[in-house]
Amino acid sequence: MFSKMQNISINPALTPYFPNCRFPGDPPGPPADSPADPLILLPMTCNYESFNLAFRHPFTISRGTKTHQPTLIVQLSGNGLTGFGEAPAITYYHLPVEKMIADLESRRPFIEKFALTDPERYWHYLHHLFPDNPFLVCALDIAAWDLFGQLRGQPLYKLWKLDPAKAPLTDYTIGIDTVDKMVEKMNEFPWPIYKIKLGTPDDLAIVTALRARSNAILRVDANAGWTLPEALEKIPRLAELGVEFVEQPLPREDREGMATLFSRSPLPLIADESCVREEDVDACAGHFHGINIKLTKCSGITPARRMIQHARSLGMHVMVGSMNESTIGSAAIAHLLPYLDFVDMDGPLLLKEDLATGLDFDYGKVIIPQRPGLGVEYKGLFVKN
Repeated sequence: MFSKMQNISINPALTPYFPNCRFPGDPPGPPADSPADPLILLPMTCNYESFNLAFRHPFTISRGTKTHQPTLIVQLSGNGLTGFGEAPAITYYHLPVEKMIADLESRRPFIEKFALTDPERYWHYLHHLFPDNPFLVCALDIAAWDLFGQLRGQPLYKLWKLDPAKAPLTDYTIGIDTVDKMVEKMNEFPWPIYKIKLGTPDDLAIVTALRARSNAILRVDANAGWTLPEALEKIPRLAELGVEFVEQPLPREDREGMATLFSRSPLPLIADESCVREEDVDACAGHFHGINIKLTKCSGITPARRMIQHARSLGMHVMVGSMNESTIGSAAIAHLLPYLDFVDMDGPLLLKEDLATGLDFDYGKVIIPQRPGLGVEYKGLFVKN
């Protein structure tokens, strides 16, 4: 499903945001630090653990139901510090945890020998080392940023000079179920914004019932579960019910249908399955009003930051979404919040089990960790209250 990415063309006007970023085909640049910089990290050690995290409720979207979320946690250690990264496995992307581990083991010496002076350069190295495994690259990229932030003694958002006051609220996802069960899930978890999974014959009845019981902001995610005629029928009704936007109404391959829907939809349309890699951003222009970036699918924080800036240059809304990450992967999203218009980072809220502490939520507001790097403390598997 994933192929080696093409060279990426980035608007030169955006380069001040990423002064150390190197792109495929660029000539070698100077290191991020001088040779005398004591923060330069000599070769690292890499370790990993895999988990199968239980959901609070069975989680259903238009593609199916799951009760647990498989995930891989990687650790990059050096200079007495350890950075953590995460990549949850998603069945329909055909990159299970076992494949990530096999690829990591096959290249472990190469992962460990890199001197981490700049996480962006490390991402390019990893991207060419694992051209067909963006999930593994994502986990290693997040771990590298965590370790780099710790070496610098700053949380990531401060390294990027972001203002946490500009962070949007996160939504909370209501998975597909019977109408009564979805209402029950909403009542169980009062929240200012809900993301409603749809793609059933009862879609309009579901949203009507939820709207009757809440004045919260409602967002709809069809996960590519509609046809064009269904979308043209449902979206005007959803607009009448006060829905904020619709995520991925049609299958990725139905570009003609999306062009038609884009011209006729009364609600903004946000790409998810249609925006996996960096080169997909251009293809979404004229078909969607915004993009939903998934760190695991795009291969990490480093390309996600470029996708954000590129989407902005095209006048598109930007969202980062959850793949049911634990607190580790969700903390990576948290540090990106000031870049975003919308965010869906409710993985730790949906999971009964977790792996780290340090990321908190207050009725939609994400409390961005203040400790260096990701700012979380790895605990191993534990059951939450």
